[in-house]
Order: sequence, then structure tokens, then C-alpha cells
Amino acid sequence: MRILFAIAHYFAPSGAGAHGSEGGSADRRAQIVRDCVASLQQNFAESQALLDGRGGLRMHAANADLSATITIALCTTGDNHLVPELEGCRFNHIRTNAEPVYLGFECHKVLRSGLGRYDWFVYLEDDLRLADGLAFHKLAWFNGEFGDKAVLQPNRFEIVDAPAPYKLYIDGNLADPSITPALQRIDEERHVEATALGQRIAFQRIDNPHSGCFFLNAAQFARWAEQPDFAVPSARLFGPLESAASLGIAQYFRVYKPARENAAFFEIEHLDRRFLGRIFESVPGEPSALRRR
Repeated sequence: MRILFAIAHYFAPSGAGAHGSEGGSADRRAQIVRDCVASLQQNFAESQALLDGRGGLRMHAANADLSATITIALCTTGDNHLVPELEGCRFNHIRTNAEPVYLGFECHKVLRSGLGRYDWFVYLEDDLRLADGLAFHKLAWFNGEFGDKAVLQPNRFEIVDAPAPYKLYIDGNLADPSITPALQRIDEERHVEATALGQRIAFQRIDNPHSGCFFLNAAQFARWAEQPDFAVPSARLFGPLESAASLGIAQYFRVYKPARENAAFFEIEHLDRRFLGRIFESVPGEPSALRRR
């Protein structure tokens, strides 16, 4: 299995925007980006081992049947990046002169350059951690069940451990359901199910296709790359950042996410928390409760 990852990475320390890439601590942001990049090597490449205590401490390669050949392209624009802080992480640094908010569309071009050489094409915002070594096997199973016109998006989540442990999935239905109908017909095959791991797993189409990423197999990506608006900068879906991640798949595929009752089937962690710890906080002694700050 060969996987091409393209990550849009931008950091402007003097920025005042709402996104974590603008302003804030450079050290904290560098750690977030490092966690994003490192998770790919830790879960899908050869940087995994089993410690064997017999005969001295020995290491055996782990997850050989699950690992892949991966290429990570970290796309930046100008000097607004933290690449010098990522020493030790393996990636190709792709320099561009793109307008920062449209950097994601440069990632699309990088992915397109891999057509014919990779089995999976992945776009990631730089504050996401994918820690599921079975992710691509789940995706292949999903496409085997529902076909290549269906795309599975992960449920994006945030976690905190204080003041009490909590996990919140952050990309449910939109407050305004009128935003995306022009792009996707979510009533078409809205709810599908299949059996995996001995139980029924449900998948739902919702009016918010965004997860800050996308995962397409070679046939799916080739189909999208043929469209006349591929890699053309746009802000049509919420804004340019969201459009880079989600506009194309919403236009050309049926986008699903694991349903709420089995949300963890395919998920990805949002490291730069926007909700937990800022808008909501967990409540000690009440495991299922959140309250506004």
C-alpha cells in the first residue's frame, strides 16, 4: 500500500485570525504540527516495533501487515512556517508562493502529481492527529461495501483531561441547514449500514461534510482530478480553508461520516482545540456533562 499525504502548514506569529495558524505560541504550534506529521510515521510506516525481553532487550518490527510506504508533503508559503522546529520528522518540504488562505489548493496539485504512483491520496490540515493504524483498511472496506462514489470522512474530535476527562466530536450538523444543499444532496442514500467486526456499523450523510481532511483511493482521486475546477482556489464552502478540505468531495461524491452511535469507527483528533476548554468545559463528578465557560 502506498499513501501520499499532503499537509497544508502555515504559521504567522503576528496574525490575529481565528485559526490556530495565526498568532499564539510558536512553540505550542510547532508541537501540534510535529504531532500531526509524527502520527503518520508512527502508525503507517516502519517506525514501529515490539519490545522482546527474552535474550536481552530486542526489537521486532511491528504491524508489518498493516504498514505502508508513505510520502508526506508539507506544503508552505513564503517564510510563514515552522519547518526548522520539525527536525527529526520525515517529510518533503514543498515551498509555494500561494496566498496563505489558498495554500490547501496547492496541496491538491501536489496530490495530483502522484497519480499512478499511490493507492491513497490524503489531505490534512496541520493540526490533526490520525492515530488509527487500521484507518486505510477501514476505508478500503467501506468502499468495498458502498462503492467509489461514496467517501468516508472521519469524525473530528477534541479531548481534555481537566477539570475532568471528556471527548467531544465537533463537526455535527450545521446551525443553518441551508448552507450546503447547493453542493450536496444529503437525502440520497442518507443512511447506510454494513457488518464489520461482528456488528452493524452505521454511516450518515450530514449537512456538514467538513473534517479538515479527506481520504480518497486512487480511482476516486483520479476521477476528481479530471474535473475542470480541480485545484482552482475557492471559498464557496464556509471559506477557503474549509473549501480546500471539503468542497471537492462534497461536489463529486456522497460524503458519509460514522453515525453518532458508532462515531469512533473512523475518527481524527483536532489538536488545536476550538471548543473544549474555550467554549465548553467538563464537569468534575458528572462524566457526561459539559457546561459553557
